This record gives sequence, structure tokens and C-alpha cells, in this order.
Amino acid sequence: MSPVDAYADPLAGIVLDGRYRVDTMIATGGMSAVYRGLDLRLDRPVAVKIMDSRYAGDTQFLTRFQREARAVARLAHPGVVAVFDQGIDGQHPFLVMELVEGGTLRELLRERGPMPPHAAAAVLGPVLGGLSAAHRAGLVHRDIKPENVLISDAGDVKIADFGLVRAVADAKITSTSVILGTAAYLSPEQVSTGDAGPGSDVYGVGIMTYELLTGRTPFTGDTALTVAYQRMDNDVPPPSSVITGVPPQFDELVLRATDRDPARRYADAEEMGEELAAIVEELGLPPFRVPAPQQSAQHTSAAMTAPPPPPMPPPPRQQTRAYERDELPEPEYDAPASRFAGIDIDEFYWARQRAKRALLFWFVAVLTLTGLVAAAAWTVGSNLPNLI
Repeated sequence: MSPVDAYADPLAGIVLDGRYRVDTMIATGGMSAVYRGLDLRLDRPVAVKIMDSRYAGDTQFLTRFQREARAVARLAHPGVVAVFDQGIDGQHPFLVMELVEGGTLRELLRERGPMPPHAAAAVLGPVLGGLSAAHRAGLVHRDIKPENVLISDAGDVKIADFGLVRAVADAKITSTSVILGTAAYLSPEQVSTGDAGPGSDVYGVGIMTYELLTGRTPFTGDTALTVAYQRMDNDVPPPSSVITGVPPQFDELVLRATDRDPARRYADAEEMGEELAAIVEELGLPPFRVPAPQQSAQHTSAAMTAPPPPPMPPPPRQQTRAYERDELPEPEYDAPASRFAGIDIDEFYWARQRAKRALLFWFVAVLTLTGLVAAAAWTVGSNLPNLI
């Protein structure tokens, strides 16, 4: 499935079966779309997978769809996305599931690229654990791929979409889109005869392990069918032939899981999980918390449905107090500073007074001297003839 603009879909906002409100679209694929929704009765967020309307009139599909949903709902395992309800509303069969706040393994690979062995083991452990519970219950997933592995913001890893491929495959409507969409992970027997068992899920996990370690799938081609048929005549190469640093134990894990002969693979997910645990112990791989992708479609849909922040409350209004005349407060004044730059203000005052007196003294002295000079000059000028 691929993320889309939730507001472009006309189903957003409807209520299914009078209980499940459909909010924003998370992703869409060839046969269904996944929405973020709300269980109005229990007031809890849910994921709602709505099937294409072309399946509404297919009795065989609806029968298988209900049967598979009930079987998966009985699974109680932390590595499996819980199924809460299923039904049909008008022209849309739907499935109500646990909403995993986070993103898909595909989105994580796009953000971060290939994983080191300890991170890959942290992803594969819960996947194989969930598949083991399903295999013990007689269920086969049939569509193992990174898009169907969900990672929560808390680091939980879960498998989604159990049983849907079988329901679609048994329908009268062609399932070509389903096969083409998962061609990179199909086992040889699924390509040749359409049969699938626990070994088919093991093959899909082996291909996914190769991709986790190398960042790509082992087979490529111009068309999806070309990719699908390549595994009929070609073995999956060891991951270490593509990227350095892969321990030989992981090479052996991938090669056995993807053997073209189902009889030479691990019998089921439980046996492969035991082998993975032994490799982790042998290599001393550290525990690792798988991070959720940051730029995920689920996070985008959550942001679209988040309520706007409440407006800031206005500041509290202060009541005006009425004073009587004799209650009026005395005006407050700041006392003048007594010092400036470490010098008493009084020193500035007396220095200013002394400067004024000195200026006056010099003014009088200059005026007196000027008068004496003028008088002397006048006297000499008057008696100049007598002196001559």
C-alpha cells in the first residue's frame, strides 16, 4: 500500500455499521484502503481496512473473509496486529483492527537503508514469533513483506493482514493485482501452483531478511511477473555477496529459508525463530529497540486528525477598587540617589559653587585691571604735550 492524501477520498467521514467513524486515509492498495478511524461505542482509535466495492457481491469472498477474520481474531500474540471486528456496510466489506501508532518496515527501510545484523534480528524476532503463533493455529499469512510489518512508536513489531490474500485468491475476481504487488516475496510454489503453507511464509521472511541486510530484494526485472518467475530457476545469493560485514550465520539463515525446495527449508516460523535465537546468542548481538519511521503515513494521518490547540485564555480581569478620600495611597517617589560614580552628590554641589566663585573673582580682577589700564592711558594721553 502507498500513502495518499486522506482528504481526497469520499469515504472519509462516514460511519460504518453505525459504530466505526472513518477519518483520514493512511494508505491504499489494489484491493483495499486503510483508514484511521474511531470506535464510537468504546471511544478508541482503530484502523479500518475497507475492501474495494467489487468484492461486496462475491459470496465466496465474503464467506472466506469472515472465516479468516474470525480465525485471526482468536490469535493473541504481541507480534500480531489484533483484529476487533469485521462486516459489510453497503458496498464495502471492512475489517476493524488495532491501530499501531508508528509506521511500516518499508517506510523505515526508505528512511534508514540497510540494517546491521543486530537491528535485523530485532525486527525478525517478533515477526517470526507472530508467525509461529499463526502456524500453530493452522494459519498461513501468504503475503510476508515489509509493508505488512508495522513498527509502533514504542518499538513493538507486529504483522498485519493475515488471511486477506487467501480470501481474495478464493474469490471469483482475479487476484492478479495481489500477485503482482508481492512478486518479490512469493515462494516458488506460490508462483507455480498458487499453493502456500508455513514454508511459504518462511521463504518470504528469508527474502525480507536479505532485504533488511542489503537494502534490496534479490531478484529484479522489467515486470513483476519476470521477477516472480526468476526464483523458479535461480537461488537467492548470500547477502554477504552484496554488502560487506554480514556474518556467515546470516548467509546460512537466508539460504536455507529461501531454498527452492520447500522440504529443505525450515519447517515453519518456529524452527526459523529458534535458529535466529541461536545465531543472536552465538554472535553476542546486543538488544536493540527498533525505531518507528518518522516520516510515516500513519503519523501524517494522525496530524490531520489532531484537534487544534485550545486558544489561550484571556488574562484575568482585575476589579477596580473604589477608595475614599482619606484612603487614597500616598504617592510614591523614588528617593534621589546620594552618590554618582562613587562620589557623594554633595561634593558635586560644593564643587559647582566653588567654580562659580572662582569665575566671579577672575571676572572682577580682569575688569579692574582693564579699568586701571584705561585710566593710565587716558592720563598719559592728556599730559603728553606737557611731557614733550
